[in-house]
Amino acid sequence: MEAALEAAKAAGARGEVPVGAVVLSKDGKVLAVEGNRTRERNDPTAHAEILAIRAACAALNQERLTDCDLYVTLEPCAMCAMAISHARIARVYYGASDPKSGGVAQGARVFGHPQTHHVPEVYDGINAAASEALLQDFFSARRG
Repeated sequence: MEAALEAAKAAGARGEVPVGAVVLSKDGKVLAVEGNRTRERNDPTAHAEILAIRAACAALNQERLTDCDLYVTLEPCAMCAMAISHARIARVYYGASDPKSGGVAQGARVFGHPQTHHVPEVYDGINAAASEALLQDFFSARRG
């Protein structure tokens, strides 16, 4: 989660919402580390999770990430949760909950839908305080 937090800090420094994601192989090798880049790329799908999934798939030269783990600083939104399911990621670890836009435990609850093809193991609250602080500082500086 530390690498995801660093990626989130870097995203925030670029003016992006500070969210970071890391994909690890089953043997613990880092396959991808990404932060949000929606503004930089003018791409609403350039969330940290999506970018990390794309990079990890490219690194493995395959479309599925079976037995891989995803660490992300914020609860994935519905779009990212569906990408996680389609990539067949084994486990998702996230920091802060997202009551407004979450798609795992909040809001859409994608993994609870009967038509979801693959449901990963989900672990929440990992370094939640650090993840929440990054987001709160980012948004309070903009509202200040």
